Amino acid sequence: MHLQLGYFVKRLLLLVPLLVGLSLLTFSIARVVPGDPVGLAAGPQATPEIKEKLRQAFGLDQPLPLQYFNYVAGLFQGDWGESLYSRRSVANDLKTYFPATLELTLAAILFASVLGTVLGVFAALYRDQLPDHLSRIGVLFFVSFPQFWLAMIFQLVFGLLLRWFPIGKRFDILTPPPETITGLYTLDSLLVWDFQAFQVAVGHLFIPALVLSFGALASITRITRANMLEALDKDYVRMERALGLPEHLIIFKYVLRNAFIATLTVITLEFGWLMAGAVLVETIFDWPGLGLYAVESSLRLDFQPIMGITIIYGMVFSLVNIFTDLAYGLLDPRIRYD
Repeated sequence: MHLQLGYFVKRLLLLVPLLVGLSLLTFSIARVVPGDPVGLAAGPQATPEIKEKLRQAFGLDQPLPLQYFNYVAGLFQGDWGESLYSRRSVANDLKTYFPATLELTLAAILFASVLGTVLGVFAALYRDQLPDHLSRIGVLFFVSFPQFWLAMIFQLVFGLLLRWFPIGKRFDILTPPPETITGLYTLDSLLVWDFQAFQVAVGHLFIPALVLSFGALASITRITRANMLEALDKDYVRMERALGLPEHLIIFKYVLRNAFIATLTVITLEFGWLMAGAVLVETIFDWPGLGLYAVESSLRLDFQPIMGITIIYGMVFSLVNIFTDLAYGLLDPRIRYD
């Protein structure tokens, strides 16, 4: 436990230079991109004097090193800057949009992890038999189609034709959302015992999360199947069977536990890719998350939100990797933290 705590603290300290480098890279790219963000924010009718005042108000008339220093200093004080276009605080926008993307990504990775692990286990246990073929064909069928096309088909079938689920938005317009505690509607509704709000939140979340999960589902299924097949050929499995242990105990306590270490690595990578790649799903389902916010900010050359979103993604990726490394020790006690 002491080693894990020391390892965790050391990895957290390494986040500081990582985020500084990430902010410097994003800041540099934002400043060399062609275009005039001040002109877009001021509007086509703005005079040069108005543009200059706006540039001074946002500190864009200062030397680039000073601009970067002021930006980093503001980050340590909780000031993430203001949007050139909306004049809103970037920190407040991130507090609004980030929970939506996090909830969508968590639901998608949950679908992919559970379904992918189950399908991978069954495919390995029934190798080259009908369940194996059906699982691989089914997974490849869904992952072969473009994500935006699947999203529109699911909207058409389950939203418009069958009317099982809403076709967009994060919550019902006519129903007040639950009291904000974490920003995750499904969790907040359970924390305040509002089961009607929970049902509404799940109904809006289910289809976008399912569509987003298909890409990760294929990878998790394949890696679980491959590692299960490798683990089933180990000598300890033959020994346990020779000792007369129940087959379900061998599979789920020993084989799956060893095979899941590699699967956990894939789940971690897929979580990052899902969060960064949720923009298509968020756009089609009008989901108010970071992906939609990033696209709108990019089209307007609004640098402050783009930099804030990049830093948030960097922090999430790094923290997920840290907790994954700690989870390895729970699955395999032989892993040491140095």
